[in-house]
Amino acid sequence: MNRWIALALFIISAFVIAAIGGSATASSVSDWYLTLEKPPWNPPGWVFGPAWTLLYIIMSVAAWRVWLRRTEPGAVRTLQLHGLQLVLNAFWSIFFFGMQRPDLALLDILALLGLLVVIQIRLFRFDRTAAYLWLPYLAWVTFATTLNKAIWLLN
Repeated sequence: MNRWIALALFIISAFVIAAIGGSATASSVSDWYLTLEKPPWNPPGWVFGPAWTLLYIIMSVAAWRVWLRRTEPGAVRTLQLHGLQLVLNAFWSIFFFGMQRPDLALLDILALLGLLVVIQIRLFRFDRTAAYLWLPYLAWVTFATTLNKAIWLLN
């Protein structure tokens, strides 16, 4: 497969997940979410779209870099973990916004965060550039985990 087609497929798959999460989010972001108590450090709503767009692109590039070395030991397993983290990512939106269950979303994001740490460690051993690309995603999900927990505790 052409390497650029593969990159496009990684990006498309990330944005399919984004669309699933976005459809769950749209169901309650303009009503239920507005009624929740949030910590004072909760970012304004306009931050989330651009942040996630950038994160989906850079996580896709990181995964693609692993795919380019797919015949090396550990590459396929790392790509499988990447796929699993995309599933957990989508389920967070379904739990938090779709089902309006910050408690279930917190359990999901804790699992996601743990998986992202495992992937980060694997990437540092495998491809340093991919690992550095992964860091903003790990940082954002760490922040999102604390935000999710705060919202759950406040409500």
